[in-house]
Amino acid sequence: MKLFVNLFCRDIEAQLAFYQALLGLPEAEHSRSPIYRAIETDSFQFGFHAPPAYGLLSLGDRTPQPQPQQPAPVTGYATFMLATPQDVDTAARRVVALGGRVIKPPYASYYRQWQAVLADPEDQVFRVSTSGLPDGAVAAARPV
Repeated sequence: MKLFVNLFCRDIEAQLAFYQALLGLPEAEHSRSPIYRAIETDSFQFGFHAPPAYGLLSLGDRTPQPQPQQPAPVTGYATFMLATPQDVDTAARRVVALGGRVIKPPYASYYRQWQAVLADPEDQVFRVSTSGLPDGAVAAARPV
Protein backbone atom coordinates (compact mmCIF):
# COMPACT_ATOMS: atom_id res chain seq x y z
CA MET A 1 0.00 0.00 0.00
CA LYS A 2 1.13 3.51 -0.77
CA LEU A 3 -0.38 6.49 1.08
CA PHE A 4 -1.23 9.69 -0.78
CA VAL A 5 -1.91 12.84 1.28
CA ASN A 6 -2.89 16.09 -0.43
CA LEU A 7 -3.15 19.71 0.67
CA PHE A 8 -5.20 22.41 -1.00
CA CYS A 9 -2.79 25.31 -1.59
CA ARG A 10 -2.79 28.80 -3.04
CA ASP A 11 0.62 28.37 -4.76
CA ILE A 12 1.45 24.77 -5.65
CA GLU A 13 4.86 25.65 -7.12
CA ALA A 14 5.95 27.45 -3.95
CA GLN A 15 4.67 24.63 -1.74
CA LEU A 16 6.50 22.05 -3.85
CA ALA A 17 9.73 24.05 -3.60
CA PHE A 18 9.33 24.48 0.18
CA TYR A 19 8.82 20.79 0.96
CA GLN A 20 11.52 19.69 -1.49
CA ALA A 21 14.02 22.05 0.13
CA LEU A 22 13.02 21.10 3.67
CA LEU A 23 12.81 17.32 3.22
CA GLY A 24 15.12 16.72 0.25
CA LEU A 25 12.52 14.66 -1.62
CA PRO A 26 12.05 14.50 -5.38
CA GLU A 27 9.03 15.74 -7.27
CA ALA A 28 6.57 13.09 -8.44
CA GLU A 29 6.89 14.35 -12.01
CA HIS A 30 4.61 11.62 -13.36
CA SER A 31 1.76 13.13 -11.31
CA ARG A 32 2.33 16.74 -12.39
CA SER A 33 -0.66 18.55 -13.86
CA PRO A 34 -1.80 22.17 -14.22
CA ILE A 35 -3.44 21.93 -10.76
CA TYR A 36 -1.22 19.40 -8.94
CA ARG A 37 2.36 18.96 -7.77
CA ALA A 38 3.77 16.37 -5.33
CA ILE A 39 6.84 14.96 -3.64
CA GLU A 40 7.15 11.23 -3.06
CA THR A 41 9.02 8.22 -1.78
CA ASP A 42 8.36 4.53 -2.38
CA SER A 43 5.78 4.53 0.42
CA PHE A 44 3.95 7.87 0.13
CA GLN A 45 3.10 10.82 -2.06
CA PHE A 46 2.51 14.26 -0.50
CA GLY A 47 0.69 16.49 -2.94
CA PHE A 48 -0.41 20.07 -3.44
CA HIS A 49 -3.72 20.87 -5.14
CA ALA A 50 -4.43 24.28 -6.65
CA PRO A 51 -7.82 25.86 -5.77
CA PRO A 52 -9.58 24.59 -8.95
CA ALA A 53 -9.28 21.06 -7.51
CA TYR A 54 -12.11 21.85 -5.08
CA GLY A 55 -14.53 21.90 -8.01
CA LEU A 56 -12.93 18.91 -9.72
CA LEU A 57 -13.50 16.86 -6.56
CA SER A 58 -17.07 18.18 -6.06
CA LEU A 59 -15.92 20.06 -2.95
CA GLY A 60 -16.72 23.57 -4.14
CA ASP A 61 -19.17 24.09 -1.27
CA ARG A 62 -16.38 23.25 1.19
CA THR A 63 -13.84 25.78 -0.04
CA PRO A 64 -12.48 27.61 3.04
CA GLN A 65 -13.55 31.20 3.53
CA PRO A 66 -10.57 33.04 5.04
CA GLN A 67 -11.28 34.98 8.21
CA PRO A 68 -9.23 38.18 8.54
CA GLN A 69 -6.64 38.05 11.32
CA GLN A 70 -7.52 34.45 12.25
CA PRO A 71 -5.51 31.33 11.50
CA ALA A 72 -7.26 28.52 9.68
CA PRO A 73 -8.48 25.69 11.89
CA VAL A 74 -6.31 22.58 11.98
CA THR A 75 -8.32 19.49 11.14
CA GLY A 76 -5.42 17.24 10.20
CA TYR A 77 -1.66 17.34 9.70
CA ALA A 78 1.15 15.27 8.26
CA THR A 79 4.02 13.86 10.30
CA PHE A 80 7.26 13.24 8.45
CA MET A 81 9.33 10.60 10.25
CA LEU A 82 12.99 11.53 9.89
CA ALA A 83 16.03 9.38 10.57
CA THR A 84 17.59 11.09 13.62
CA PRO A 85 16.94 13.70 16.30
CA GLN A 86 19.55 15.86 14.55
CA ASP A 87 17.42 15.75 11.38
CA VAL A 88 14.44 17.06 13.39
CA ASP A 89 16.59 19.87 14.83
CA THR A 90 17.89 20.76 11.36
CA ALA A 91 14.37 20.89 9.87
CA ALA A 92 13.18 23.11 12.72
CA ARG A 93 16.09 25.49 12.14
CA ARG A 94 15.62 25.58 8.35
CA VAL A 95 11.84 26.02 8.25
CA VAL A 96 11.94 29.77 8.97
CA ALA A 97 14.58 30.46 6.31
CA LEU A 98 12.36 28.64 3.82
CA GLY A 99 9.32 30.80 4.64
CA GLY A 100 7.59 28.66 7.25
CA ARG A 101 7.49 28.93 11.03
CA VAL A 102 8.10 26.95 14.19
CA ILE A 103 4.95 26.41 16.23
CA LYS A 104 6.59 24.16 18.85
CA PRO A 105 10.37 23.68 18.79
CA PRO A 106 11.90 20.21 19.10
CA TYR A 107 10.82 18.42 22.26
CA ALA A 108 10.62 14.96 23.81
CA SER A 109 7.13 13.50 23.59
CA TYR A 110 5.69 11.15 26.18
CA TYR A 111 5.83 8.36 23.55
CA ARG A 112 9.61 8.82 23.24
CA GLN A 113 9.79 10.64 19.94
CA TRP A 114 11.78 13.79 19.29
CA GLN A 115 9.55 16.09 17.28
CA ALA A 116 8.75 19.65 16.28
CA VAL A 117 5.46 21.20 15.17
CA LEU A 118 5.95 23.46 12.16
CA ALA A 119 3.94 25.41 9.58
CA ASP A 120 4.67 25.87 5.88
CA PRO A 121 4.50 29.23 4.06
CA GLU A 122 0.71 28.86 3.65
CA ASP A 123 0.39 28.15 7.39
CA GLN A 124 -0.46 24.46 6.92
CA VAL A 125 0.62 22.62 10.08
CA PHE A 126 2.87 19.55 10.00
CA ARG A 127 5.30 17.73 12.27
CA VAL A 128 8.78 16.34 11.84
CA SER A 129 9.61 13.52 14.22
CA THR A 130 11.93 10.61 14.84
CA SER A 131 11.74 7.50 16.97
CA GLY A 132 13.93 7.84 20.01
CA LEU A 133 15.36 10.81 21.86
CA PRO A 134 18.67 12.63 21.65
CA ASP A 135 21.22 11.94 24.38
CA GLY A 136 20.18 13.60 27.62
CA ALA A 137 16.55 14.21 26.66
CA VAL A 138 13.86 12.81 28.94
CA ALA A 139 10.41 11.74 27.73
CA ALA A 140 7.59 14.00 28.85
CA ALA A 141 5.09 12.71 31.39
CA ARG A 142 2.10 10.91 29.87
CA PRO A 143 -0.98 13.14 29.98
CA VAL A 144 -3.74 11.99 32.31
